[in-house]
Amino acid sequence: MKSFYLTDTGRVRSHNEDSVTILKNASNEYLLMVADGMGGHRAGEVASSLAVTHLGKRFSSIASVGSKLDAINWLNDNVNEINNEIIEYAKNNPNSTGLGTTLVLALLTQDYLIFGNIGDSRGYVLKNKHLHKVTNDHTLVNLLVTAGNLTEEEAKYHPKKNVLMKALGAMEKVDLDIFDVDLSSEAILLCSDGLTNMLSDEQIENVLNDESLEIEEKIIKLIRKCNARGGQDNISIAYLIIKESGEE
Repeated sequence: MKSFYLTDTGRVRSHNEDSVTILKNASNEYLLMVADGMGGHRAGEVASSLAVTHLGKRFSSIASVGSKLDAINWLNDNVNEINNEIIEYAKNNPNSTGLGTTLVLALLTQDYLIFGNIGDSRGYVLKNKHLHKVTNDHTLVNLLVTAGNLTEEEAKYHPKKNVLMKALGAMEKVDLDIFDVDLSSEAILLCSDGLTNMLSDEQIENVLNDESLEIEEKIIKLIRKCNARGGQDNISIAYLIIKESGEE
């Protein structure tokens, strides 16, 4: 397996409120995470870093996450601990108005692949060279699309497209949306909306399928493309190739 992750401030923001990592534990299980923070006085980067660091330390300290059910329970327990920590931080730091963070993650073991998310950072898989979105955005416009009040095309340009309906730190109790994903997928892509607001799924797919590029070059190219289009937000990408093209 090959993996690479990268984050970039973009062209507009003065600082980076995203956090991203890929970890492997003693049992060769992989945890990928992307978090996109929000809040006043740079508190967003505190929230996103807290989420990724907390979950990362817990993951690295255990030999295995166990069965799929064990893993889901473990994820939700830790996510609620993170949520409580963010809420506590906001209480102790009054300048941290609107403190919170999105979180999207993927957990890969020999027996299963599960995704989890809260917010609008996204998880995808590449299968048969096609990019498939796994997660659902917890946004106002996505609710309107689901209800039939907006089309997908209208949602892309809606003035409130970034209004979140769920985020860590925004409510007392949270549960990740969990997705059970086919292990035959070729690759995992997680990203903040700094990527998906700048590039279409097809444009991302074309770069990932470019066999002339190494994994690092693909991610760097995606970020450069976002910045060439204006780089209006922080851009974070975590990418793991499960099997190379042609492998069984």
